[in-house]
Amino acid sequence: MYQFKAQIYKTGINWCVDVPVAITARMTPEKGYIHIHGVINGFDFTKTLVPVKNAPYRLFVNAIMMKGGKTALGQVASFEIKQVKKKQEAVPNMHPDLEAALSREGLSAAFGALTAARRRDAIKYLYKVKTDETRTANINTIIAQLRNGEKNVRIPMTGYPLTKK
Repeated sequence: MYQFKAQIYKTGINWCVDVPVAITARMTPEKGYIHIHGVINGFDFTKTLVPVKNAPYRLFVNAIMMKGGKTALGQVASFEIKQVKKKQEAVPNMHPDLEAALSREGLSAAFGALTAARRRDAIKYLYKVKTDETRTANINTIIAQLRNGEKNVRIPMTGYPLTKK
């Protein structure tokens, strides 16, 4: 747990504080951001430190934190922060119809090569489809796109790309 004091200031319409570089230098960013659990004047919160070009990481302070920490704009608040791992949403269990089609067509590896987010979106969508006919049509579309090696494969009804460009 790292401790520091900082004055709450306003940038644009947001309240924030700058986190000392000596603290953030000991943390490991994930895609540039640092996920933290913290305490402001005794009030618990979970937030993300945001990188700022040529400046220290910024911690945005919202109204709930201000009220809970009994502080206000312009005041100096006491902070304690520690880095936490961001909880990633798990990929749901493979839809059995999609799994069978991928296996039958030899495209399991191609589907597995998609990002976790793309696989999750496709599988979640297939579980939400109400009719077997619609599910089969969408699975056939996914299979055709994977078979053709398209660079911008899309989930039929959602429009989300399944692969990176």
